[in-house]
Amino acid sequence: MLKNIMFPGVLVAALSVMPASAKDRVGYQAIAAGSLTQAERTIEAERTIFPERPELMLNLAAIYARTGRDAQARALYGDVLGADPVAMDLADGSVQSSHTLAQKGLARLTTTMATR
Repeated sequence: MLKNIMFPGVLVAALSVMPASAKDRVGYQAIAAGSLTQAERTIEAERTIFPERPELMLNLAAIYARTGRDAQARALYGDVLGADPVAMDLADGSVQSSHTLAQKGLARLTTTMATR
């Protein structure tokens, strides 16, 4: 099961143990290369098959947040929070709940809005 995430503002690559083909499914290589458009396309294609996977929703929300689409990011974070929590492996070796990551993403959106 894929349990990897890029986090908004930090875009933490959590895919060190996944084969290259799996990395591509969650947009890792494109995000790492700075191609958020390509990453978005990759993730959206994967979501047509697995629409409820939290790693895909969180990665896409991170892209939306980085590209100024806060409302779309907020909606995806809400979708993650509306589902059962899933343990997510992060690049630093830690494991966090999908709910915790979604809450952090929402907090960053709120902080960004409050400072404008």
